[in-house]
Amino acid sequence: MDISQETSKRATILVVDDTPDNLSFVSGILKDQYRVKVANNGEKAIAIAQSATPPDLILLDIMMPDMDGYEVCQKLKADPQTREIPIIFLTAKAEIEDERKGLELGAIDYIVKPISPPILMARVNTQLSLKASYDNLHDLLRLREDMVNMIVHDLRNPLSNILLMAEMLEENPELPPAKIKKNSELILKSGQRLKFLVDDLLLRAKIESNKLVLNLQKVNLYELCEFAIADMKDIAARKKIQILFQHSHAIDRYVDLDPMLFRRTVDNLLSNAIKFAPMDSEITLTVDYPHESKARVMVADLGAGVNENIRHSIFEKYEIGTLMKGVSQTGLGLAFCKIAIEAHGGSITITDNQPQGSIFSIEIEA
Repeated sequence: MDISQETSKRATILVVDDTPDNLSFVSGILKDQYRVKVANNGEKAIAIAQSATPPDLILLDIMMPDMDGYEVCQKLKADPQTREIPIIFLTAKAEIEDERKGLELGAIDYIVKPISPPILMARVNTQLSLKASYDNLHDLLRLREDMVNMIVHDLRNPLSNILLMAEMLEENPELPPAKIKKNSELILKSGQRLKFLVDDLLLRAKIESNKLVLNLQKVNLYELCEFAIADMKDIAARKKIQILFQHSHAIDRYVDLDPMLFRRTVDNLLSNAIKFAPMDSEITLTVDYPHESKARVMVADLGAGVNENIRHSIFEKYEIGTLMKGVSQTGLGLAFCKIAIEAHGGSITITDNQPQGSIFSIEIEA
């Protein structure tokens, strides 16, 4: 489905004209493809545009009593709430000076009366498609900015720890050996965390440039998940969360996968579970083989769960930062998990946990 078809199914168009026959004629052309609102004067048009459900496009007659189209356009473009709504003038005037005046006020196009239905539909489709493209670009830029802010925040924490511990060692050369050892361990952990974040950024660049290549190896899935849990235990302990490990008896079974990518996927799922799980709760990581040719990894938590309304988009790029407000999203997140698992020919899904929470399930060929 192209963007104009998709847009036409959801777009709302406001038609403004003081002549009832013109309103009826234009509305009749548009109503099969668009939601149509009408206003017979400028004051009503502005009120509709400023409402909780503003139109996606305004078709605005110029020659109206009391408040003409130019004044309506000027008021709409002066209001931050309505300035981005595209306006096409409907006019019986074709003089160049009139066109120039409207464009200078912020209109994007003119349609000259008598109106040709094919021309009207073509102009409307074009402008709505352009608006959809602009909105998508604006949203993408905003999401990227949010993502950069999160990354900078996450990088700053381990870097600050490294600098703080290093300064303490430099300013206090006679610290007890136990204190020096503790500070050195903190520097090492923060350095490892910093490297992990930088590696994530490099992975993101590879993913977005379609240069992600799997390094397949024979991997013991039980051991990989056991190491992941060990690395996450300290983080979980801060919230008094216990990570339980359930597994089948096939602990010596090996699976063809990229160990680094798969490990990062498991880390991300555990990290998300820890973030959303309540204090003093449990997270369960399960490794089993539901079929002879299938391996499965599941991460279950007892958090608030994920609303069904956003499950379709939770694995999309950049979505997690906007869907889960107030939670720092370190690393590549669920979008990366989906890309990494699908690169293995597998799948990742989310279901409800009982009595509450979420279960993220990965299935790959075994």
